[in-house]
Amino acid sequence: MREIIASIEASRHSGGVSLLERLSCFLRASDRNSRAPARSACIPPGQRVYAIGDVHGCADLLLSLIAKIEADAKGRENADTTLIFLGDLIDRGPDSARVLNIVEDLKSRWHVRMIAGNHEEMFLASFNSDRVLRQFLQHGGRETILSYMDDHAAYARLTIEELRERLPSLVPARHLRLMEAMESMIRIGDYLFVHAGIRPGIALEDQADKDLRWIRKDFLEADWDPGVVVVHGHTVSREVVSAAHRVGIDTGAYVHGRLTAIALEANVRWFLYAGT
Repeated sequence: MREIIASIEASRHSGGVSLLERLSCFLRASDRNSRAPARSACIPPGQRVYAIGDVHGCADLLLSLIAKIEADAKGRENADTTLIFLGDLIDRGPDSARVLNIVEDLKSRWHVRMIAGNHEEMFLASFNSDRVLRQFLQHGGRETILSYMDDHAAYARLTIEELRERLPSLVPARHLRLMEAMESMIRIGDYLFVHAGIRPGIALEDQADKDLRWIRKDFLEADWDPGVVVVHGHTVSREVVSAAHRVGIDTGAYVHGRLTAIALEANVRWFLYAGT
């Protein structure tokens, strides 16, 4: 009852979430065994979430989107706000090192949580494997390495073995710690945040990291109710993809020039964009 009263008081200064929506989410939070349809999925009362799709080394787009998120949050009532990155901060785009610096700075001002994508997985594994390093370079990792090197000609002269030996001196330890601390998935209310998707028919607690970071077709084409709305990146689409039980927000920062965030509060969702 105290939470209902708090919601009533907060609604007087609401930036767009109605009292009815708050009460609806309070009741759903009291009964997490219910299976409401996706349209009524809720974030717990008093919380707000912004989740950002695959940045892929596009630092300027990230700065622009962060400015829009900060302006959006400032125009709304106070809330316990979480900023989630859905993975693939690095690779393909030109400024992966700068993107990681931006995220580090954000952590001093926001409650930031980060999900590991398949590209972070490859990058970290590259430090111990020439084979993985070669694969990494072929899938956008070359741009990441060049974001740490001033001399591109020197990079071109390195063998795979020489490059792997140089990685610890090229990449700051704080960037490695940032990526090593990334999570596999995050659940808040009726929403599950992952990089790629989940394996149909497998309980959430039993999902494998390989699927969470790499799955595509089996997840995207599945017709089933996982009991949550899955917010994910990984699969590029020019526009946001909203289906019954998933929302895909990788709008192709590095290929289409558009970076997207989904904002969630109570049972309301809206989107913010940077770029074209």
